[in-house]
Amino acid sequence: MIYAGRFSGRCAIVTGGGSGLGKAAAARITAEGGKVVLWDLNPEALETSKADTGAVGVVAVDVSDHAAVAVAAKSSHEILGKIDILINSAGITGATVPLWEFPLDSWQKVMDINLNGLFYCCREVIPFLIDNGYGRIVNVASVAGKEGNPNASAYSASKAGVIGLTKSLGKELATKGVIVNALTPATFESPILAQLPPSQVEYMRSKIPMGRLGIVDESAATVCFMASEECSFTTASTFDTSGGRTTF
Repeated sequence: MIYAGRFSGRCAIVTGGGSGLGKAAAARITAEGGKVVLWDLNPEALETSKADTGAVGVVAVDVSDHAAVAVAAKSSHEILGKIDILINSAGITGATVPLWEFPLDSWQKVMDINLNGLFYCCREVIPFLIDNGYGRIVNVASVAGKEGNPNASAYSASKAGVIGLTKSLGKELATKGVIVNALTPATFESPILAQLPPSQVEYMRSKIPMGRLGIVDESAATVCFMASEECSFTTASTFDTSGGRTTF
């Protein structure tokens, strides 16, 4: 369901906007009256996503590169005129092996993108939100950050870090008009599943009491509530879209 005008006058940055949840959330924000700049590492995906979502701009950026993120934040502010919303959706899964066999380079890359990159994005965008006296930050974590998935130690640890960062940051900004929450979805249909072997996807499906994977629009709907003015008294918290899997 589209809520006409919900994001009227609001301007958003969406990382990982070239596909998946980032793209779906961006499309909904623009459909509800907002302006969006998409960030992604893949320039071709960005251009396709821009056309599909109605975004007003795109920035090809590696979120694991702090200097590049700083430049992207400033250029996005110039495009939008202001920044009200940051949705951190960029992420990767990494290797699917036991921890004692985990490749060092894969571990570092997962941490650099999923956790360090999210920190860089928050660090560079938050001053614009504070200047506004208003802001919404949505950090996409995972049920794996709460419960852990076997053979996915880097992903699980990075998403647990996102949850902890969100709780800390939400408290820091609680009196500044900036709301910060995390989404903790179970597995949903998304291009990121292509990074995983079918056995891992089936394991994650088997843990969901509803017996199915999520649909990206289900999580996008929750993200957009979290990014809206309606979400006004919940911060430093998590919202689950897990089909009943999450136990806390």
